[in-house]
Amino acid sequence: MTIRHLKIFLQVADTGKMSAAAKNLFMTQPSVSQAVRELEEHYHTLLFERLSNKLFITESGKQLYTYAKMAVEQFDFLEEKMAYKNRRERFRIGATVSVGGSILSHIVNELNKAFPEMDVYCFVGNTQEIENKLLNAELDAGIVEGFIKNPELLTTPLIKDPLVLACSKEHPLAKEPVIHTKDLEGKKFVIREAGSGTRELLERFLSSQNINVHVAFEAHTPDSIKNAVRYNNCLSLISSRLLTDELSSGDFVAFSHEKSQWDRYFRLVRHKNKKTGSTFTVLEEILKSCEEKDSPSSLIRGRLLV
Repeated sequence: MTIRHLKIFLQVADTGKMSAAAKNLFMTQPSVSQAVRELEEHYHTLLFERLSNKLFITESGKQLYTYAKMAVEQFDFLEEKMAYKNRRERFRIGATVSVGGSILSHIVNELNKAFPEMDVYCFVGNTQEIENKLLNAELDAGIVEGFIKNPELLTTPLIKDPLVLACSKEHPLAKEPVIHTKDLEGKKFVIREAGSGTRELLERFLSSQNINVHVAFEAHTPDSIKNAVRYNNCLSLISSRLLTDELSSGDFVAFSHEKSQWDRYFRLVRHKNKKTGSTFTVLEEILKSCEEKDSPSSLIRGRLLV
């Protein structure tokens, strides 16, 4: 088994076709088929099922895909470093939307100051997307607020990030200093997309309280969520760090949970097999320094009682 075998396997898995993989690799289809067959013989397992002239990756294939991706990446990294010693290092950070909309730019600026010769790449998505990219070795580190489920990933909670229930100043609940769970029954909500940690937390809360709401919007970005709150009379569970301007101006009103059940943490995530170095150490220190940055806790005056 060689790196060549793994690269061929990854192409077949990504394209779903031997012919497409062969075209991308400038090889013949029989050579691609032979390489996959040699891998299957080497590991004594079936990597693809062939049904009706279509390829379907097996569970063994999915497992190999994760490790092969990491192995090929490390090999390519070695080749690049040995061939181009003076080329800039690249550090890839994945951040959830709440992080991207609040502290990510500050983090990148501080990393650039600490490592001026390093290029920092950022990907902003939901928790599930960050988790998948870390498992596929497409990111070096993640900063998320959602629940990481895969045991291959290690998490370190570093920054408290309270969620609040937000509404516009025109909403019927805005005038109430205290609201109750039952007040949410049937109300219009704007929620995050599937895979979001914020959405998962909201759904758990509503389920635990046996509350049904009307989902009027599913949104991917802070601006679209805030527009639905501002112009469409929606409620939303959202990071307080994203509402500093709206709360300061009085355009929005925010309610915190009386028992702090909406308090969560931004977590630094990495693959357990990912080697850490000075970049990870500095990144962790930068995150710790962000604890009070852009936290509008003094502007949250409403409370939700359960």
